[in-house]
Amino acid sequence: MEETGQVEVAKPDPPVVGKVTHHSIELYWNMHHTLQGYGASNRGLCFSIEEVDMKTHAYGKIYIGYAKRHVVTGLDASTLYRFRLKVISPTGCFAYSPNVTVSTTREPMNGKHLHHAIIKNDVKEVCHILQSGNVKVDVLDELGFPPLVLAAQKGYQRMVETLIKFGADVNQRNGSGKDSLMLACFAGHLDVVKCLRRLGATWESRDNGGSTAMHWATDGENLNVIEWMIKDGCKIAVLNHHDNLVHLLLKNGADPSVTNEYGTGILEMAKSFSTENVISLLEEYGRR
Repeated sequence: MEETGQVEVAKPDPPVVGKVTHHSIELYWNMHHTLQGYGASNRGLCFSIEEVDMKTHAYGKIYIGYAKRHVVTGLDASTLYRFRLKVISPTGCFAYSPNVTVSTTREPMNGKHLHHAIIKNDVKEVCHILQSGNVKVDVLDELGFPPLVLAAQKGYQRMVETLIKFGADVNQRNGSGKDSLMLACFAGHLDVVKCLRRLGATWESRDNGGSTAMHWATDGENLNVIEWMIKDGCKIAVLNHHDNLVHLLLKNGADPSVTNEYGTGILEMAKSFSTENVISLLEEYGRR
């Protein structure tokens, strides 16, 4: 018995823990043994749930009423909480239960976890997240970037291979229509570019502004990427009306005699498009 002014009030058992999630804990006290000593019907009893502040050890009331169940919400994931039950009789007598301690669960894996792991280049964690089955490999972040596009932009070749292994669409685009190949070309990540091509990425895609991977490689001034692209068979119709870009490439050491996998050279391609300025530039650099 607890000293309350009326000794007939019995000390209740701790509240029973029901369903626990990463943000909520269910507590209930409707089992017969919990309220022993309060009469068969328990009519008129009022209940209060108090939470212990783990730093100050002070108690704070989070529920009071006549229900025999309460769900504590808005909690932090993977965090320890402590509660006690207060039972108040119709005459105002009351008694406290011992404390019950329970921890919320870990927050379920989601897209934010996946994108954060990619930014850290943590391949092991990415595998763990995707193997959980709770997160889709092509889930977009708040900026509309798929995981593969983000990994390609960062130049993480092993991450790119891992995501594709888990089913990522190699040609998936972000909100502006850019795919992984475009951003890898712009950033100059030749190893990633080769990897994407080997795994099925196409040169034919255009973003929302009509630019191709060749445009982006040129904008990034990545000459080694551009030369490999041409050798790999990337079409350079992009050179049409872009003689200033051709001049930039040639000025910075691009090989005007490079050919694609079919043996077709840049000069032949330029002639097929009747790009006179480009033809002149190529012929001039070819004579040097």
